[in-house]
Amino acid sequence: MSTASSRGRIMVIGAHPDDCEIKCGGTAALWAKAGFAVRFVSATNGGTGHHAIGGIELVQRRIAEAAAAAKVIGIESQIMEFTNGDLEPTLANRKVFMKVIRDFKPDLILTHRPNDYHPDHRYTSQLVQDSAYVLTVPNNLPTTPALRDNPIIAYLSDTFQKPIPFQPDVVVGIDAVLETKVDMLHCHVSQFYEWLPYNQRKEHEVPSENRARREWLKQQRIPFDRDCADRYRSKLVELYGPEKGGAFKYAEAFEVCEYGSPLTEEKRRALFPFVA
Repeated sequence: MSTASSRGRIMVIGAHPDDCEIKCGGTAALWAKAGFAVRFVSATNGGTGHHAIGGIELVQRRIAEAAAAAKVIGIESQIMEFTNGDLEPTLANRKVFMKVIRDFKPDLILTHRPNDYHPDHRYTSQLVQDSAYVLTVPNNLPTTPALRDNPIIAYLSDTFQKPIPFQPDVVVGIDAVLETKVDMLHCHVSQFYEWLPYNQRKEHEVPSENRARREWLKQQRIPFDRDCADRYRSKLVELYGPEKGGAFKYAEAFEVCEYGSPLTEEKRRALFPFVA
């Protein structure tokens, strides 16, 4: 475990400025409450995620939204400079990822799986995976100090079935912080109240009043976390016991990537102390 934080250092690398909140906002809130250092990283700047605005106006707006969401739970936010849709798993881009990871010195990295509908998700995953191990090799990117240990890497959950379905190693009950997660998502106005409703042809459903909008968003998003708890109920019961594991309504799940260090039981208890 890194000595830079008494509890540990968690880096979540999503492809877009709202991906981290969607996939592990609840778990991040639990980490923050437990004293972990947490950083949300967006591999792209969000500059194409809108139907009416773009360019520097949208990029600056999405950076501000991500910062506001991180502030809700007191964690760090970092937006990389790649443009949406332009991310590629090149050697040059791998070096950018390596520097971002080495600078933070994470004990655990969470990112997308490499089989995903969106190329930005796929290539973010590949770049993280390609950075694994060489993060510890000083002569790879010698201007940035190498890590002494390869971080643990785990995937954020998804429902894609091919070539292989998501298989969780850790499932976290997030009932206690569900409202906090919604507060984080609520900060991403450009996405959840503008772009995504437009893209899904339901912009007419979005309320105009702030409190009503938040409640609308909650009803739109919580089914995903409810489905996660139900789908991986057996893992919740295994980790929390029958009574507690059977009672959770909402959850987030993570699958260990073989390219990072192994998640031993000792490390699992240290990195997920609220799972018991």
